[in-house]
Amino acid sequence: MKKRFNVIAAAVLALGMVVGMCGCEGQLPQPKTTQRQDAPNLTAKQEKTIRTNILKTLDQCNNDRNIDALGSILEGPELEIRTSELHVAQVTGNLDRKTTIPTDLAQAVISTDSGWPRSVFSITSTTDDQQSKRLLVFRQDSARQNYKLWGVARLFSGVKMPSFEISKTGSAQGTEKDTGLVMTPKDAVAAYADVLQNGASSQYAQKFADDDLRTKLADLTEQVQKAMELNEGSQQQVFTPVDDAISVMRSADGGDLVVAQINSEWTRSAGSGRESQPASDAEKALFGDGQATSTMKTTYVNVVALYVPPANSGEKITAVGSERSRFVLRHCDRGSRTNARKLGANVCNACCA
Repeated sequence: MKKRFNVIAAAVLALGMVVGMCGCEGQLPQPKTTQRQDAPNLTAKQEKTIRTNILKTLDQCNNDRNIDALGSILEGPELEIRTSELHVAQVTGNLDRKTTIPTDLAQAVISTDSGWPRSVFSITSTTDDQQSKRLLVFRQDSARQNYKLWGVARLFSGVKMPSFEISKTGSAQGTEKDTGLVMTPKDAVAAYADVLQNGASSQYAQKFADDDLRTKLADLTEQVQKAMELNEGSQQQVFTPVDDAISVMRSADGGDLVVAQINSEWTRSAGSGRESQPASDAEKALFGDGQATSTMKTTYVNVVALYVPPANSGEKITAVGSERSRFVLRHCDRGSRTNARKLGANVCNACCA
């Protein structure tokens, strides 16, 4: 029964990495031009130089499986995600194809704000193998620092993106406290985390349009639950927004495009007298040589892109893209704690029975 359970769980949990990996890109409206006084912080040529240099270095890190150099070009959730992905690649010899970021641009949304941090939202084309467009968030934290890639979200199939000013005009950066919207960006992220955790029973469920991330997570959770029940096991997922891990750009219609980090912890407990084992090559790589116990906790880093419409628009908040990656997997034993430190873990405080 134990062997059968582990095989079923492995097959089901392997689907977890598919969440948010949609093959077709979202629809981009034509940029709009309006009369404004502010000038964008970068020209289109400067944006291209920054983007291509960072992506070139990132490709080299991928090819060399070099984690140490990531900090020079990445920060925020993208640094955490890419660190985990390259650690898995070092162990397994395989790098997930979703790590490839297209180099061609569909649209650049450049901030006009004079202060820091400054942001650029760059929307790419599809990849050569028809993976979806990416929404890239670049940040410059101060005048003396270079821009770094802060976040990446893959756009969902068929999603309609809001309109932005053309790059020569620039767009205003928003903040987590922006008003005049159906929710402030910070409240929208917190509400979406609640919807991810509680599904249709969330008090905020009716404020959000359906999206691919929610649908695939719900399907995956249901399949895992069936596998757990075969062994009298249980599971629980908790989603928590990360403080200050949010970037906001104002759209031409008065809404906000919000990119934020939501961490989640998935606890899987096997039945009495049984061990909870890593269920995929990636989980085995993250777990290292840890000793299995009855309970396993996996921390995920989720990057979500939400369009928050203006108040009184009659529109719901819409998730337009996401990225989801395992970051830490462990039991509470010395081996797994050592492995977590090696990964630079700072988001998982797992405790196991």
